[in-house]
Amino acid sequence: MSGRARVTLFAALATLLTSWSLAPLVETSGWLLQAAALLAVQSAVGAGGRRIPLARPLTVGAQLLVSLLLLVLLFADKVESTGSGPLAFLVTDFGGLFQQGVRDVGEFAIPAPLTDGIRLLLLCGVLLIGLLVDALAVTLRSAAAAGLPLLALYSVAAGLSAERGGSWFAFLLAGAGYLMLLLSEGRDRLAQWGRVFGAAPSARVSAASGYGGGSGGGRALAPVRTGRRIGVAALGLALAVPAALPALGGGVLGRPGEDSATAGGGGTISAVNPLVSLQSSLNAQDNRVVLKYRTDSPQLGEQYLRILALDEFNGVKWEASGRPLTDVPERLPNPAGLSERVREGAAEIRTTVSAAETYAQRYLPMPYPATQVDIAGKWRYEPVGRTLVGDQLGKDRFQNVQGAQYTVRSLLLRPTAAQLQSAPGPNPFVQAEYTKVPDNLPPVVAETARRVTQGAPDDYTRAVRLQDFFAVNGGFRYDTKVSSGTGSQAIARFLQDKEGFCVHFAFSMAAMSRTLGIPARVAVGFTPGEKQSDGSVNVSMRDAHAWPELYFEGVGWTRFEPTPRSGISVPDYSRAADPLPQPSAPSALPSQSAAAPSAAPSQNDACPPELKKLGECGAAAPKRSAAPGSGGLPVGAVIGWGAAVLVLLGLPLLPLLWRRRVRRRRLAGGDVLTAWRELGDAAWDVGIPPDEALSPRRAAARVVVLGRLDGDAAQAVRRVADAVERALYAPPGAETSAPGLSEDVLLARSALLASATRPGRLRALLLPRSAARVSWALSARLAAFSARASALSARFRLPLRDRG
Repeated sequence: MSGRARVTLFAALATLLTSWSLAPLVETSGWLLQAAALLAVQSAVGAGGRRIPLARPLTVGAQLLVSLLLLVLLFADKVESTGSGPLAFLVTDFGGLFQQGVRDVGEFAIPAPLTDGIRLLLLCGVLLIGLLVDALAVTLRSAAAAGLPLLALYSVAAGLSAERGGSWFAFLLAGAGYLMLLLSEGRDRLAQWGRVFGAAPSARVSAASGYGGGSGGGRALAPVRTGRRIGVAALGLALAVPAALPALGGGVLGRPGEDSATAGGGGTISAVNPLVSLQSSLNAQDNRVVLKYRTDSPQLGEQYLRILALDEFNGVKWEASGRPLTDVPERLPNPAGLSERVREGAAEIRTTVSAAETYAQRYLPMPYPATQVDIAGKWRYEPVGRTLVGDQLGKDRFQNVQGAQYTVRSLLLRPTAAQLQSAPGPNPFVQAEYTKVPDNLPPVVAETARRVTQGAPDDYTRAVRLQDFFAVNGGFRYDTKVSSGTGSQAIARFLQDKEGFCVHFAFSMAAMSRTLGIPARVAVGFTPGEKQSDGSVNVSMRDAHAWPELYFEGVGWTRFEPTPRSGISVPDYSRAADPLPQPSAPSALPSQSAAAPSAAPSQNDACPPELKKLGECGAAAPKRSAAPGSGGLPVGAVIGWGAAVLVLLGLPLLPLLWRRRVRRRRLAGGDVLTAWRELGDAAWDVGIPPDEALSPRRAAARVVVLGRLDGDAAQAVRRVADAVERALYAPPGAETSAPGLSEDVLLARSALLASATRPGRLRALLLPRSAARVSWALSARLAAFSARASALSARFRLPLRDRG
């Protein structure tokens, strides 16, 4: 295999290994095989174009064109063509699938299902990075620069994925791929020089040969072999050092589950997507307050702040169906399905809300059903879901809730169980629209719904039994660490594993209700929050919630609460008349703590840490100020970590300190040959490798020319060479001392550093090339130790019996 073909192969391999870091973003990794096949074809086209040879831009253009054609062939049957000809497919259909992938990325939690749109995004990204790596490493012959697109690919993947303990493995693969690419390119360059340069530990082996000579000579270390050792050591340090350092948070290798919205104080929070934001909000460590409100509602436990309704279930996800928006009316119309009888029993309440500056949400959180909204800015109204959406303000700019203050008038509905139980059949349009279930819904969902509601005489009783099945007697457990998912298979897994958080409970109850013919959708928003001593209520990130809404004619969309989590109120109309059994799950029964918070300290000391994180231990006790000297980090730990940090920071200075010590020892003795070696190493550090085949005078002339020395510096180099010749060729007993030799070496070294570029000077000081002598010395000692060990084992070896 030729050198350029080897670099082409390792460029594709480096891209593929780095692409492994994208695997945690989706549920399956089958797309990696497709990416490998497409990368192979793309690299083969590039190799053929360079062999013809084509001009560099034509080679890259041919690779890009073939990659596009392969993607078109791969996804041709995934979209419905709306035009004729390949151009219409590329611009319209292919672009539409690409946009669908972008929408899927914004809507799904990690790991997301491998939809056609997401698969197209993954393959396009890998092929683009592979094209850049191939162009830089092979076409432009700059393998080092090819690390930039590889780093970009890994950084995006590491920043998006939760990693789940596999980040070190993804980094190892990416680093190994880049290291192999560098070594293959370096080997190709050495092959073009015509011989392998190296140096042997033994002085009897020529440095130019690259091979050991004679029985007594040591074996040379080729640069490729040395490069492998350096690369493996660097990769090991890159994996070990972050594990040893204390967690600093954030960054490309930040902690799983931490993002800009929750890690710091300056990010913004977006809670539109229940899959992405709900789980991260519930697991947030800082529990930041996002909304404050005051209300005259007599039932604070019913004061849910609703953002939007997800009313379409296509088997892959729940989402809000696209509906037309209108101007916000002065007074919102009556809710759909609400009868005058129930309307007369409702009270109109007034709520004033203030949003935090860090809460950038396009949908306006409001009590449901709102009747009037007073807010500044450009907003639009969606009548079916009764939500307000921020209008477009400019290119990529939309109105949002950030820092807004607004007033909402809403109805506090008080339907009774009798009214719900005697509700007539729903409107045919509502019945047809909100009872649709996907064809791929597993049979276990409908079977479980029928089993749980067996014998129920009406839809209301069936709804209550479904709620109690999840919240009370079904053995379900509330856990925000469970991997989120909303597809049909995710519901089946949830029914089997019986653990999840509000998304799982709400989506499962809504799907099961639809199988029973009960119109259902899912609402996303916030629970009522925590009342403060001044009468206001704080709504924090961990109050994010999802709940099912079921439709009953005469009452309209009605909230049910299947999630078994404390702090969440079960509506009065959904409570069974008979006492219910105690929950089989370890979580507490839903309480009215939000409506009447206790001022007494809670029993947090006896609460497990897992429940403390979820806020399941009641109101926190008032914190007492710590006494001086109590708490905090131990002094010994601070000193230990400080010493460790200083040691790690001092590691890059070790070569500099080693060279200074060696130079001082060589020049202090006054020996001519050691001073000559120091001059050779000083030239080697700035990029002039030693050539032991030259005489001292010719070697000095080479240093003067390549180092661009003149004047006193050039004369100093020549004086050192003259002293070396006198020491080597003078008759026995002749005086060979050379006064001022150390000053000449230091003068020449200073001139060599001054003539080098700034990066060259930094390289010579911090990473001197002559440090390779350390590895040579270690190899020589290791070889000597092995020889002595072999001699000792041979001496004590027992004679063989019955020989011959």
